[in-house]
Amino acid sequence: MIRYFNEHGQPIGAPLPDWCGARHPGHTGMAGQYCRVEPLNADRHTVDLFAAFRQDRTDAIWTYVPYGPFAAEKDLHAWVQTVSGMDAQPYFAVINGVSGKAEGIASYMRIQPAHGVIEVGGITFAPPLQQTRAATEAMCLMMARVFNDLGYRRYEWKCDALNAPSCRAAERFGFTYDGLFRQAIVYKGRNRDTAWHSVLDGEWPMLESAYQTWLDPANFGAQGQQKQSLGTLIAAARRTG
Repeated sequence: MIRYFNEHGQPIGAPLPDWCGARHPGHTGMAGQYCRVEPLNADRHTVDLFAAFRQDRTDAIWTYVPYGPFAAEKDLHAWVQTVSGMDAQPYFAVINGVSGKAEGIASYMRIQPAHGVIEVGGITFAPPLQQTRAATEAMCLMMARVFNDLGYRRYEWKCDALNAPSCRAAERFGFTYDGLFRQAIVYKGRNRDTAWHSVLDGEWPMLESAYQTWLDPANFGAQGQQKQSLGTLIAAARRTG
């Protein structure tokens, strides 16, 4: 590893002489083979989202996010209306290409263009969207926009350290575990130790190739079963890259 020193002989970070910052993501939608990621809109998405979320009869999908559950459609509508259009945290609806309906929510947050750092968060996928090609593609589309279009250096995934499914998802999507921030925040009246994960711009080309291979229709059998898992493809790309 190359080390850099200043005029005082002190070690310093690698120089970035051409760094000009990244761009704010705004509220631009994204489209793929299996899903669309649209700017969240109360009038357009609430009915479908509420119906999809209610398929989780236990409300367990809301345990690790700061909002929800929503007892009535009007409550979800009011929340969506409040958060829609926020530049500090642009929310998106994930439209499942199979049903044509909004079945999930995700957002960009902690947006720092000057440093090239941005986070994906607020992810809540209803049961019909979970563990589908559309769900994986939505995460791929959001990551691709960050690196390919906006010029970020670091893409973050943070979650409650006790949220095992979210930690596993971060690993499956190719994020690297960075560490634990103890007693990071208080939400829903309880403590949260936050697990940090990230993907760096230099890692993205390898991940993008793995995503493209996984999302290729040829990777799925007649009954929709995957032939190669995303985790296997990412692990192989890391070994060869």
